[in-house]
Order: sequence, then C-alpha cells, then structure tokens
Amino acid sequence: MTAPAAKRGNAHIEVPDRGVIDIGSNTVRLVVYSGPKRAPNVWLNEKVTARLGRDLAETGAIPKEAENMALAGLARFAAILRDLGISDITTVATAAARDASNGAKFIKKVRALGLEPRVLSGVEEATISAFGVIGAFPGAKGVVADLGGGSLELVAIEKGDCHDGISLPLGTLRLPAIRESGDEKFAKAIRKQLQPAGFASQQEGPLYLVGGTWRALANYAMHNAQYPIQDPQAFCLTAGEADKVAKKLAKADPDALSSIPGISSNRAAGLPDAAAMLRVMLREFKPEAIVISAWGLREGVLFSALSTIARDQDPLLTAVTHFATPRGADITNATLEAAWTAEAVDGRNRGSERIRLAATMLAAATARIEPNMRIQHSTDWALEKRWVGLDHTGRAMIAQCLRASCAQPKIVPEYLRMADEDQLHRASAWGLANRLCRRIGAGTRISLLSSTLRREGDTLVLRFDESRAHMMADTVETELANLADWLGLKHEMTVGDVNGHSA
Repeated sequence: MTAPAAKRGNAHIEVPDRGVIDIGSNTVRLVVYSGPKRAPNVWLNEKVTARLGRDLAETGAIPKEAENMALAGLARFAAILRDLGISDITTVATAAARDASNGAKFIKKVRALGLEPRVLSGVEEATISAFGVIGAFPGAKGVVADLGGGSLELVAIEKGDCHDGISLPLGTLRLPAIRESGDEKFAKAIRKQLQPAGFASQQEGPLYLVGGTWRALANYAMHNAQYPIQDPQAFCLTAGEADKVAKKLAKADPDALSSIPGISSNRAAGLPDAAAMLRVMLREFKPEAIVISAWGLREGVLFSALSTIARDQDPLLTAVTHFATPRGADITNATLEAAWTAEAVDGRNRGSERIRLAATMLAAATARIEPNMRIQHSTDWALEKRWVGLDHTGRAMIAQCLRASCAQPKIVPEYLRMADEDQLHRASAWGLANRLCRRIGAGTRISLLSSTLRREGDTLVLRFDESRAHMMADTVETELANLADWLGLKHEMTVGDVNGHSA
C-alpha cells in the first residue's frame, strides 16, 4: 500500500498514525490521532449515534436497528483506516456489548468487518478511563467517574496508578427508567447502587468527571456563568457550586438545553437525569471539587500502551513543543530565554517554570504572526486550544503573557476569574521580558549569552559584554524601561563582563 503523501514529504505535516474505535452503548466512535505519543492530536473524530444500549433496561438486548446502524458505521470506519494506511488500531467495546444478551453475536459481526474488538469488563473499562485522566492530569489524586450510555465507572487514582475500579448499571440510557418513579425513589435507588463504591468517600481529592454528558454539564455551567473560555477541559467547580448547577439541570427542559453551545440534542436528553444522579454522588462521596476531564477511555487506551519513560513526559511541554516548533519557535532557545529572565522576572517566586517555558515558546511562535493578528491568535491558542496538563489558571497566565509579548501588559479583568492578580501580573512580566529578549538581538543564543539581566537593589540592570556594546540601542532601553516600570524598579543599561562585574 502506498504511504500517505505526508509520510514522504514535509515533516511538519501532521501524519495520522494510530486510531481507536470505541463501541459504546450510546455512540460508536472512531478517533484517529497524530502527533507526539504523550500528547496526541485528534486528526479525525467521527461518530455514529447508534444507541446500542437503549433497550438494555427493558429487553436486555441490542435492537436490530441499532445493530445495523453500528455495523454500517464500523464498516465505514474500517475503510477509512485502510485508506489512511493506519495499522495501529485498537477497538474496544463497553457496556452494551458486554451486557446484552445478543452482545456476543454482535461482536462476531464486528470481527467479520476485519476489526478485532476487545470487550472490556466493567473493571477494565474503569481502569482504562482512569488512565486517561492520569494522562491528562499528571499527579492527579481523586476519584474518576466515567459516565457512558450503559454504565457508570468509578475508580480511585493516585501516584500515577488506580485502584478499586467498579462498573455500575447507571448509564444515561438506563437512568430514565429509574427516575420514572420520582426524584425521592430515584435518589434512594442511586444510593443503593453506589454502596459498593464506598472507597470513593474515603479517597482524598476531587471527582474527575469523564464523558460527553459531563462535558455538556460543564458547558451549561460555563455558558450560564459567562465564563471567559469555552473548552471544558480542566474546568473546576467546588462541590457546592456543582450541586447548584446540578439542581437546576435536574429540572431543565432538554429542548431548551440543546440550544446552548456545546450541548447536542443527544446529550441534552440525558443531562437532567445525569445531573440528578450527580447530586446523589456529591452527597455520598463528598469530594473536594469536581474537575472535567476531556480525556477518558480512548486516551486511556493510548496512555496505557506507553512506556514508563513516555508516561513521565510532561504533556504540556510535549504538546507545546510539537505545536510551536513548525511556527518558528525552538525549545532550546526558549529554555535559554526563560533562564536569562528568571532572576529578574520571578526572583525567588518560582513554581511556574513549566508554564513560563510553554508561554515563552508560544510567544516566539506569536512573533511570526502578522502583527495585527497576533493578540487574537495567540490568546486563542492559550485559552481555547485543548492543552492537557494545564489548568485554567495556567491558561490565563499564558494568555496574559502572550498579550504582554504583544505590548499589551494590562491585566484582562476576565482572566481574574481564573487566576489571581499577582499571578497575572507576573505573567505580564514574562511577556515584557520576552519582548526585551527579542529586541536585544532577535532573541538569538549569542545575544543572550553575551548579556545578563539582574535585579541589583531597586534597579533592573541589563549588562552587555564589552564586545557587544553596539547592541545598546534606544529601542532596547525602551523595552528595558517598560519591564522595569512593570516590576516597580528603576532601570540601567550598561557595559561590563556578564558575570556581573562593572567595566
């Protein structure tokens, strides 16, 4: 088979090289990935809303119509993967195929299409979803709640691993039948089903919500609050805030919900029941907060296949490097620049080095954009592009840094909903320092190695090696003054040896 053109040509073209087919109770989905293994990019995302599990609560079987729709979609997915020349394919099937009386016959028909589906047990499904969250939130500690059409998976995570996984028959397609008897009996039934998950109330940390219905809940909350960004990845609510949102949603009209951006009619239909269940979960588990994870089962499949070394890579820096390099940035120069500015900008106030390095790389890429488009493009990168390994505070800090890199250091009031004033003030200093780096010599390695930027008392001193005195331009001093003023310091530009001794 002829390889895709991208494999033979430009290395900067994204090449799709792996795919995951997820045969769920509500949707059958194909996701094709490209980019780095630790932080894959979604190259193609297609789904068929077959609703294989819609009759599980009544008949216990997959309806014929749903089966035919799913098989037609899977045949198409298999053809797409062949056309793309992708051989790294993982196919998984969850609750509907696992629980339906005719599930085994359905899987046999899937195999006839040339696919090799793995029917996951409830514990396997919970564990793999949990690894998706671990991949998106390095160091995460809490409970993962993955809500699908046929089941709810719960599993505890900490120290890069998971334990106590359990699968419960509480998927969005099964909840309506339980709720028909009224809210009081519904809550009682949910509490009874949650009893085997007692570990969730003992586990410290937030409740990580995985699945399209939970993302729709986040979209509802963000829309109502006029939140500054739209991507729900890493969106966080306190338990009290989540309960207030869920209380409103539990009584909401699905038709009205589907008019909200990010909430499809399919998700809207199951959202009130899911919200009612979440209220019970909050009371039973008492989590510190809820956090939305856009990564789940499919990403968990990929993350689980990585080596320990690959898992330990920083997903944010991996993704930013992959994104920014073809846009003119270089991680070596960005690291040097971050080190050159560290003492002057952050002093001893460290702890955000990885965020500052990511912002520095994106600022370098921003400088390659047409000037009148820089702020809009770069802040969209920070706020709306889905970065894993980054919370909303980090997004706001990167966006503030990029604005300052475009000579707009004034703090954006909306960002104060995600980060505090000190954090944003510091991020603007990063951006102004980036401007200074670019000004003294286009940010080249030699320009940084032959100069230093230091705080000396109440003065910000930019010192050039004697051999580089010709770099002391008025434009450089202007940027130095802007940075010093932002930091509340005086400024001085001088010549001397770069070890700090005056000439």
